[in-house]
Amino acid sequence: MSTISFAPTFDVRPARTARPARSTAAPAGQLRLTRRGRLVLFMGALLVAFALAFVVMGGSSASPESAGTPTATERIVVAPGQTLWQIASDHAAGGDVRATVDAIEKLNALDSAMLYAGQELFVPAG
Repeated sequence: MSTISFAPTFDVRPARTARPARSTAAPAGQLRLTRRGRLVLFMGALLVAFALAFVVMGGSSASPESAGTPTATERIVVAPGQTLWQIASDHAAGGDVRATVDAIEKLNALDSAMLYAGQELFVPAG
């Protein structure tokens, strides 16, 4: 016959020492930010950067400083079979036809030199 005996054992751990209480005040000359504080600071800096970029980019403009003199124009209707080159050569007044074609394209906001019969165009008077 055998006997079983139980001997209780205890883990002996050293007692916890009390930690010194943390001070919420930062040491002199040092700023301490929480995660939320760093996020707010970052977002504020980003907002200032965007506002500054908006002010700088808003200052530039494609319009001239002063109003220019308007160009005298005539309104014509495109006849069937008529090309932009023919219209420009009729209105070039002895000048460069290419410059007149360019002026007609700019006056009428044309993407290409394609014209349609019955289309109204503004051409430089001259």
